[in-house]
Amino acid sequence: MARYSKQDFPLDNVRRHLEPGPIVLVSSAWKSETNIMTMGWHMMLGFTPARFACYIWDANHSFEMLRRSRECVINVPEVALLETVIGIGNCSGRDGDKFARFGLRADPAEKVKAPLIRECYANFECRLADSKLIRSEGVFIWEVVKAHVARSPKAPKTVHYRGDGEFMVAGSTVKRRALFKPQNL
Repeated sequence: MARYSKQDFPLDNVRRHLEPGPIVLVSSAWKSETNIMTMGWHMMLGFTPARFACYIWDANHSFEMLRRSRECVINVPEVALLETVIGIGNCSGRDGDKFARFGLRADPAEKVKAPLIRECYANFECRLADSKLIRSEGVFIWEVVKAHVARSPKAPKTVHYRGDGEFMVAGSTVKRRALFKPQNL
């Protein structure tokens, strides 16, 4: 078993070790406008129904679109879209159509008005499940109402933000099903 030599670590960088989820692109629609935002602050809250929570800054252009429409699509890109993901995160939807600017195709969703991003390997249509923390904390709690996932790759190369302009790419899959015994803890 590994033994690690450890040192004090800056508290403002703890997220570099705790943010396990992939970077996602959140697409939204309100009235005649669509938008895409890059997001890394999210987590699963439940499995049945599938619930997903995320933090969105109230100054972000998508904030009011999402709050008013009460729906979105969580799109999961692979590493091939990393420069696009960064570009989307570095500009505002106030300045124009991000689908056109980044050459992304908006496909119609089945259950929500927000568009799917065709170039992403997975799209999760969501409706707002709980709005209690939006105004005070910027936390949206979504319920996934429809899921679209590519048949391949089986182990997509998702991108995970580590802070300070550094990303990690999901690696190979390790299976230990024989050892796993689900239980209520």
